[in-house]
Amino acid sequence: MSMNEPEILLIYDKQCPVCDAYCRALYRTEPGGSLRLIDAREPTALMQEITRQGLDIDQGMVVKVDGTLHYGANAIHVLARLSRAPGIFSRLNRWLFRTERRSRIVYPMLRSARNLLLKAMRRTRINNLRLPNNDRF
Repeated sequence: MSMNEPEILLIYDKQCPVCDAYCRALYRTEPGGSLRLIDAREPTALMQEITRQGLDIDQGMVVKVDGTLHYGANAIHVLARLSRAPGIFSRLNRWLFRTERRSRIVYPMLRSARNLLLKAMRRTRINNLRLPNNDRF
């Protein structure tokens, strides 16, 4: 990571195969090592911060850049905006999420598909907000 590049922390559900594949693809293509992947199912100070902010990690990934938390559609938009990686995956990602409007339209559809997949896989929710009766998708 160079001195000018901000550290980008990407917090996501590693047990979701689609989320994991997407985040790992981002990680592999991003030059400079400024992107760090963090499993939301692991107890970390960052997950405590996310919970204190009232962000439901089961309903959106979180990106932390320069001390600011970005959530859901905004998180994926920020990732696309900050990406400088070459290659077709990165170009497609930047095109798909480069505008806030497009991110707000596409992200909920992707999240719904993710939730259906995790329900079919019988995964449990992270439920970081400790909501009652919210253990299953």
